[in-house]
Amino acid sequence: MLSRVSSLQRIASSNVGSIRNYLGYTSGTERRKVTVIPGDGIGPEITSSVMGVFQAAKVPIDWEVFDVSGGQPISQELVASISRNKVALKGPLYTAVLSGSQSRNMELRKALDLYAHVIPCKKIPGITVRHSDVPVDLVVIRENTQGEYSGLEQTLVPGVVQSLKIITKEASTRIARYAFEYAKAQGRKKVTCIHKANIQ
Repeated sequence: MLSRVSSLQRIASSNVGSIRNYLGYTSGTERRKVTVIPGDGIGPEITSSVMGVFQAAKVPIDWEVFDVSGGQPISQELVASISRNKVALKGPLYTAVLSGSQSRNMELRKALDLYAHVIPCKKIPGITVRHSDVPVDLVVIRENTQGEYSGLEQTLVPGVVQSLKIITKEASTRIARYAFEYAKAQGRKKVTCIHKANIQ
């Protein structure tokens, strides 16, 4: 693990050469700082590959790498880095099963108030898919901090666990407003609301 993180550090500190405009968010000699969380499992390999692609493309990025693998706590420095840079490259973070501790992924979501999970779904021409005759072009926007993600659980008696599903009016209104604002900004004409009130 340490060797893989060290390789990320080397990529982060290397000279990317001449600065050019790539991906539409840089101009002139502007450089962008990006927070990197290699994470656990395949995370370091994935993040290292992505950083290598950016380096090969000579995208002017300065990487701020934080190693929180192996169950290390989410530091205030990490949260401050993401808040400051506004963009992060993150690998999966492992949470021990039956440890009783909160998911570190959820900890990050709550610390940064990442309440909207935006998932674009679009069929790419030339790629064979199961429903090839259906024009797929939709975006799923999911509330990311409440409901099943509240993380409020307790053992009442041995063998009986209580899980609380907390939903507030404020969070529900906020995600609905976000969805409509997203649709308007992206020129989409329809918003469908899906809930789980019939089963939970």
